[in-house]
Order: sequence, then C-alpha cells, then structure tokens
Amino acid sequence: MIAKKKRICGLVASLMLLWAAPGWAQDDPYLWLEQVESKQALDWVRRHNDRTLGILTQDPRYSGVESQMRDILTAKDRLPYPHLRGGWVYNFWRDSEHVRGIWRRTRPDEYSKKEPRWDVLLDLDRLNVDEKQDWVWNGETCLPPSYERCLLQLSHSGTDAVVIREFDVARDTFVPDGFYLPEAKADAYWLDANSVLINTDFGPDSLTRSGYPRIVKLWTRGQPLSEARIVLEGESTDMLDTSLVDFRPEGTYAMLVQFLSSFAAKYYLMMPDYHLIRIPLPEDANIQSVFQGRLFAILRSDWRIGKRKIPAGALVAFPMAKLSEAHPEDAVELVYTPEARSSVVSFDASEHWAYLNVLQNVQGRLFRLSVSSTGWSREALPFPDFGTVQVLAADDFDDLLYAGYESFLTSPTIYSINGSPPGQKPAAVHSLPERFDARNLMVEQREAVSADGTRVPYFLVHQKDMKLDGSHPTILHSYGGFEASLTPTYLETIGKAWLEREGVYALANIRGGGELGPAWHKAAMTIHRQRAFDDFLAVAKDLIRRKVTTARRLGIMGDSNGGLLVAVAFTEHPGLFHAVVCQVPLLDMLRYTKLGAGASWIEEYGDPDDPKMGSALRRYSPYQNVKLGVHYPRVFFVTSTKDDRVHPGHARKMAARMEALGNEVFYLENVDGGHRMDAQDGAGPDIESRIQRHAMEYVYFLRELAD
Repeated sequence: MIAKKKRICGLVASLMLLWAAPGWAQDDPYLWLEQVESKQALDWVRRHNDRTLGILTQDPRYSGVESQMRDILTAKDRLPYPHLRGGWVYNFWRDSEHVRGIWRRTRPDEYSKKEPRWDVLLDLDRLNVDEKQDWVWNGETCLPPSYERCLLQLSHSGTDAVVIREFDVARDTFVPDGFYLPEAKADAYWLDANSVLINTDFGPDSLTRSGYPRIVKLWTRGQPLSEARIVLEGESTDMLDTSLVDFRPEGTYAMLVQFLSSFAAKYYLMMPDYHLIRIPLPEDANIQSVFQGRLFAILRSDWRIGKRKIPAGALVAFPMAKLSEAHPEDAVELVYTPEARSSVVSFDASEHWAYLNVLQNVQGRLFRLSVSSTGWSREALPFPDFGTVQVLAADDFDDLLYAGYESFLTSPTIYSINGSPPGQKPAAVHSLPERFDARNLMVEQREAVSADGTRVPYFLVHQKDMKLDGSHPTILHSYGGFEASLTPTYLETIGKAWLEREGVYALANIRGGGELGPAWHKAAMTIHRQRAFDDFLAVAKDLIRRKVTTARRLGIMGDSNGGLLVAVAFTEHPGLFHAVVCQVPLLDMLRYTKLGAGASWIEEYGDPDDPKMGSALRRYSPYQNVKLGVHYPRVFFVTSTKDDRVHPGHARKMAARMEALGNEVFYLENVDGGHRMDAQDGAGPDIESRIQRHAMEYVYFLRELAD
C-alpha cells in the first residue's frame, strides 16, 4: 500500500510538472529548494545525504577505495607548489594534521631539498580555534618588492565571498588597525605601502546585477572606508569592476578594469593624478601582464588596425609609453601567431625574461621569448609530448622561475628555470611519487567526427593489451565552456581507483573550451551551444563504435559547466550512458541568471529573458527536459550548500524532479566548501570531505559500470 501510494504521488507530481511547463518560472513546484538555508530545504538535503551515504559507504568496495583516496590526498610526499616573492618560496599546505592548512615559506635553496624546512606564517586551524571561526584560505596579495605586507582573503566555509585582512609577514601576525574589508565578493590590490585599490559591497546600488562590485575606490591607510576616493564607477549591467596593479622594476602600472561580461572589458591606466586613460585594446582581448614597458594580451577576435590585420588567438604587446600619442594602437607589436589547432594559454614574465605557454593539438609547450630590433624570437624549452606544462611561479623582481610538467601517466614534476644563459635546461626540483601502477597503461589521442563534420580530439587511457570487444567500463569526462582547456594531468585518484581496476578513462576536448583557440570556444557559445553537446555525443559514440565500451559500460562526469554538459547528454540520449556524476552543475537554464552568479554568464549561454535565446535554452535545459516515462541512468548529483557561484538549487531541484518522475538518484551535498571542490590551494572543502566524495564517486562508477 505504501509503495502504491508513493507511485500515485509521483505520477500526480509528474503530471503537475508537465502541465506547468509553459509557465515554468511561476509554477515550478521546487522553487522552495532554492532557499539555500531554509529548514525545509536542509531537511530535504539531510535525508538525501543520509540515503546516499547509507548505500555507497556500505558497498563492500568502499573501505578499500576510501583507504586509497586517504593515502593519496593526505600523503606527506605531495608536491609543495611554490609562489615566488622577494627571494622566498611561499606555499599553502593541507594534510591530515592541518585540515584547513598552513601558510608557510622557505628560501629557494632550502626549497630544492627533498624535505625543506619551512617557516609557518599562519596556521588556519589554530586561527579558527582562537577566533571561533571556520576560515578557509582563499589566497593573498602581497606588496612588491619585499612582499612583507599581504592582504589575506579568508572565506567562511569556502564561499566566493571573503574577508580581507592585512598581515605582516615579517612578524607573522595580522596588522592591528590594518586594512580590513568585511565579508563580501571583494578584491583589494596594493598601490603602495599606505594605499590600496578596493572593490566590495559599499551598500545599496554598489553591485552589478551579477552580484559583484561595480565601484573601485582608492583607500588610504587610516582613512574611514566611507571616505575612500572613487576611481572607477561602472554600470549595474557590467559583470564586475575591479583593478589590476603590475609592479615591475621599470615602474608600477595601476589599471582599472570594467568587465562588461565574462569575455569583454575596458582597460584604463590610472595616472598619478588619478585620471584614467583608456588602453586601446579590443574589448575581448585577454590581458596578461606588463613586461619591459609593454602590456601583453591574447586576442580573441581579429584586430584590424588601419591596413593591418592581427588574427584572433595571437599574442600582442602594447607599449604603455605610447598611450598619450594620437593613434597609440599603431604601436602594437605582433609577438606570436599560433599555428592551426593551437592556442596561446598564457604569458608570464620574470625580471628579465618572458615565457609563452602554448597548446599544440592539446599538448603543452613552453617557450622563452626575447626581443631585438628585428622583432620577437622564441626558444623552446625541452618538455615531453602528451603532457601539460605551465609556469607555476615567477617574480617580477627575480629571474628564478618554477614550471611544472605532468601527463596522464607521468606524475607532476616541478622544475626551476633561470633565464640566463639561453639554452639552459630546466632542472627538476621536486617530483610526486607515482600513485598508481602505470606500467601496463598507454595514452592515445584520437578524433571523433561531430554532427557538422568537425573533428573533435580526445584522449584515451587504457591497458596496453585492451581487447576491442566493448567490455570495458569507461569514464568519459569533459567541460566545453568559458574557453577553459582540459589538458593531460596526472590521474592520481582515477589511476588508483579506476585504471588499476582495468577501467578506461577518456577526456574529450569539445568545442566551447579553449584547447584549439578562441574560435573553438566561440563556435559553441549562446545559440550554438548544441555543438558542444554534439561533440561530446560524437566522442561517446566513437568509443562505442571502436568497441572500447558499450552504453551499458559507459559513464560520464563533469563539474559546473561540465555538469550541465553531462546532464544535457543523459536527458537528450538517456540510453547511451549507464552512469552520470554531475558535480556542482547548472541545470535550470531558464532561471540560471537569477541564481548565484548566473547573470555574469549571459555572454556564454545567452539571456533566457530574450525570446530567441529563451527558446534555445528551453530546448536543452536539463531541468525542463526530464520526461515522464523515460528511463534515465541513476545519476549521482554532487553539490555544496556554500556554493555562492553555482547555486545548489540547480542540483536539488533536478534530483527532486527526477525522483518525482520515478527515477532513482544519488545525491550528496557538502554543507561546507564552495564551488572549487578539488582546489589544491585551500579554497575547497576540507580533506575529509574530499576523501569521502572521491571514494563515493568511484564506488558509484564501479557499481553502475563494472557490476
């Protein structure tokens, strides 16, 4: 009788959902789940958490997988990733003894030792006890060239909103009556020892519709915050208004930034008398940093300057001294033009040298740049293929630089590089011990053909002796948005929990990402979003066509925009996947602009209030496209109560609606931690939560795909 009653209630709810579809925003029966901290919503969360924990942690494999995740995530021999400042190497470190972490530093020669001695500057666990808080580290900004005064960002439970406090590194203490900003989505950058540029919530009408600051002020030490001088006042329609300050041996460059959207901004140089001069770069240029008096930027679109045409994706340099001339854009220098299926990732600089990070067919390359009277030249630094290379740490007042290399099967290594003399090879400083047995594993790079004929690259990691008989449990991962690139990174947890159990892992570089340049991203924006979904589908079908796996053995996973991706995949093609891990996802695309920071992503997805875009969004929005009578995989939704970027209401409502339509789901909501669920720099949840989540996700995949 009880089961029958539940089925009837589910059917009634389903019919209500179908009836409500035309006026969804008004008639959505699960709007109450958008109330993040309401008792009713949190009771629902606790019930679902308890059920999921009860099933997945009681699986016979859980204790073994959990033990493996614990060994990896709490290991003492993890890499201490560096930050270079004033002749010191800084590091933020978390382990089982330091759950919230310690901020520490050492000298470069000591850092190069196997077990460096560190000076602890701040112990967050102790601070939380002393202050009766739940602080999570969110980064710091220090004043060059000595870097002894820092502005620390601390958040409650890992949210994007932070408290900013001044810290004296030389004395290992917060500065009494120092700079302090109360909790908000805020930034603060040093201008000099006694003044900072700040943006925060200054009260009514000081935020954009995305919930970010629209006013930047110059705040002088000892001055009441209410008397700080406004130096930039943007519009409520902006995404964010902020500042950047580049300290260089040749001078200090204070820039104000008016972000019109995620990919468009106006940049201004602030002069000594505080008036602003517009920097004549295209609004969609991606600013990097200043080096030798030039501001470097990556172009997202073709740039026509008179008869010159600089192609999209190129790296350009703008001499800042030319700003006062009549046509300053004429002085722009073309530094590097990427080849086909390549993209510029970043530009970094030390005191005397510049470095260019490039992806060539999704494989990392690092070049050292130099300029002469004949133009720019580059020297390739030697790193292996099929990997990711990046600059980890550089100091504008020192030529020491740290770079990192890793691949799917090669554990990360930190290298030191000194710009002089040219030709010097990077020297390995620290290497992560191998976390899984890769001796019988191999990596391939393949291509699938999407619906419109586009060739979509993807990586495949599997056993060398894998038989193409369709029997292999496979996890397919992707993202496909915001020009973010997914590159080969060491599979330490996947390798141990999945590859060692003879599972297969695939990483798809679909459109919407930045792997193949700005055009690759633009091809799947707004009205063309379906191309990203079609690319993902093409890779999934290619895995089946090549008999790597079958629909019964194929699982997919993605987070944030990737969570939207996998949700569209299983709602559009429910029979193609047997498992889905959907992390911190966007799912209600008709209300996403009203939840969290959603309004800031209109340029990426389109505005649901626009009739044309609203219709396009409705066609794929997962929440609106779950249908009665369709059998869906048992989806595992993962989100966070404290996520103030992608609202937890997306995952809550989707899970509730799927259950109402008769589908079984798993649901896990971490009550702490923000959007960055796997952040290595302290901004994510504590280690225990990460251990548990990783273990549950892999056990879920084993249950759904290997059994």
